[in-house]
This record gives sequence, C-alpha cells and structure tokens, in this order.
Amino acid sequence: MLCQEIVRVIESVYPAEAALDFDNVGLLAGRAKKEVKKVYIGLDPTDRVIEEAVRAGADMLITHHPLIFSPLKRVTDDDFIARRVMRLIRADISCYAMHTNYDVLGMAGLSEKILGISDAKVLDVTMVRDGKEEGIGRVGNLKEPMTLRECCVYVKHRLNLESVKVFGDMDRKVSRLAVSPGSGRSAVAPAIANGADVLVTGDIGHHDGLDAVERGLSVIDAGHYGTEYIFIDDMRRFFEEKMPGIEVAVSPIIHPFQVI
Repeated sequence: MLCQEIVRVIESVYPAEAALDFDNVGLLAGRAKKEVKKVYIGLDPTDRVIEEAVRAGADMLITHHPLIFSPLKRVTDDDFIARRVMRLIRADISCYAMHTNYDVLGMAGLSEKILGISDAKVLDVTMVRDGKEEGIGRVGNLKEPMTLRECCVYVKHRLNLESVKVFGDMDRKVSRLAVSPGSGRSAVAPAIANGADVLVTGDIGHHDGLDAVERGLSVIDAGHYGTEYIFIDDMRRFFEEKMPGIEVAVSPIIHPFQVI
C-alpha cells in the first residue's frame, strides 16, 4: 500500500479534524506516495525509536506524539528535532502522528476498558460525532468502592506499572474514577465537575496535586508514558484488523524514567 492509502484508512477512524486546535497531526515527514510494506509503531519519535525503525527496515513510522510540534524555521543538524527529520528522510521513512485525534476517538475509550469502569461518560467533551459526544478522558464507576490505597494497587495492576505517585488520604474510600491519559493538569476541573473521587492521569505537579486534594479529588499520577503506552498495542491490533497485508513491528515498552 502507498503511505497515503494507509493514512486514509487511519483517518477514516481517527480523522485529523478530531484533533485539538493546538495539535499537529498527520504526515509530518516523508513521501505520501512511498510504497509501504512494513510499519513501525512507537509512542514518541525519539532518536532511539527512529533508529529502531531504521534497523527494522520500516517504510513508515507511526507515533502518538508528533515529530514536529513547534514550528521549525530551518532544518539543519544544529537542531535535534531537525536532525530527526533529516534521519527519517535519509532512510526514506514516512513519519505519521496521531495525537489528540486518537486521544479523543481511541485512547479515552481504551483507558475506560482497561480500568474497567462502568456507566462511563466523556470527561471533557471536545466534539460531537454522529450525534455522540466525544472528547478527552472518561469518568465512571468502579465495580466496588475501595480505599485510595487499594485503588493505587488496582491501577498499577491494570496498567502493568511498578509505581504510581499519589495525592490524597490513602484510607479514603473511592468509587467514582476519572481517567485522562497523558498530561492531566487540565483534567482536574472536569473530574471534580463530574463528581469523581479520584483522577488517574499523568504529569501532575506539586501544586496541582495539593489543590486537587483540597477540592476533594484524590489523584493517582501513573505517568504520561504509563497512561499512554497502550497506544502501541492498540495500533498493532488496528493494522492486523484493517490492513493485514502490512507487516507491523512495535517499539518495546521502555518507561522513560526509573523510580529508585
């Protein structure tokens, strides 16, 4: 298949129009008419992931986070983002990003399923599609009330994590859970408005966490990567179902930092 044909299949499910205004999604480097026999899927287009795609003999790299986010004024080897663009072009690998369009139409529902919440609704509505509200995150009910401590263990188990960061009283009972994968500072207010007892997200700072607790919301910070790496396996399944003729390789799950 041509790269542009693969893009059409992806965007039939995750259209670029679903992305938030600040975002930069789509084909960000490489040839639209590149013949693609093998794709490589990763969360971030880091140097490591790009070299993995090169070694794997991939024709197309698909990532969640965009290769180019802020405007590039020049493409030289003085800039690390520009060097990545140059590396991809030298290797003739087309690079495609599906960020907040996937967050809205894929990641939110996937995280709801993984965390096993029921009677779920969209946490932060960003669009209406075919008469249905879509948006960032989900909020719903746990199968049964549990302490915040027990909820931390549950989240670690469901997301296969070794550790989480927690704000709140560990003995407090929680029953209504909100989840917003990725950077979740902006999810605090919607979680409170939707009556959540606890928010599972990432990138929560000191003051964000303290303020959330003061407003009655406990926070489990499972990490940006820890809440979004589920993209990789989900997109592998997408290709197996929608484009079985394309060979798929995926980046290994390597968390970007360690807790000692």
